[in-house]
Amino acid sequence: MFRTKRVYKPADKDDGYRVLVDRLWPRGLTKAKAHVDLWLKEVAPSNELRKWFGHEPEKWAEFQKKYRAELKKETLAALYKLGKEHKKVTLLYGAKSEERNQAVALLKVLQGKK
Repeated sequence: MFRTKRVYKPADKDDGYRVLVDRLWPRGLTKAKAHVDLWLKEVAPSNELRKWFGHEPEKWAEFQKKYRAELKKETLAALYKLGKEHKKVTLLYGAKSEERNQAVALLKVLQGKK
């Protein structure tokens, strides 16, 4: 089971295996405080796509399409494997928006949604 959570929120037992899916380490957060089990930079959007999106709501639909196109089969396979190994996997992100960020888009992909 996959879910998303902002990395700045406190870790809890229900998180299971915690995977950071940002390309950049979250500002002002120590590794000890983040409680990240795996930092999977390669699943994050490219710098170009991240900068283009800029978390502008009107670009959300197009961002999701472009991000899906960037995702590599090997990286998705690694995430599916983590999902099987750990019953709970939380995809962590640093963005302020809880509705429009790469972790939400990635979760849709992992759940087979469009």
